[in-house]
Amino acid sequence: MPNVFIVFGFIFKFYSDDHEPIHVHIVKDSHEAKYNVVPTVLQVYNHGFKKHEISIIEGLLEENKQIIVNHWKEFFK
Repeated sequence: MPNVFIVFGFIFKFYSDDHEPIHVHIVKDSHEAKYNVVPTVLQVYNHGFKKHEISIIEGLLEENKQIIVNHWKEFFK
């Protein structure tokens, strides 16, 4: 399970058996969300994050979208 990055305690990661579309899992404490990254950032599910946490996560995803895509392509090549 490669971690892409960790910000404010949110762990952005892939699972080794992940599949397309390019997406990332965000984990903090016992909460998890999943977002597709391309073509646009889109929430797939949210298990436990509050509204203000989702706002932070989505902002981080928008700012770091290309980094996530680059890590995905490197890991799953």
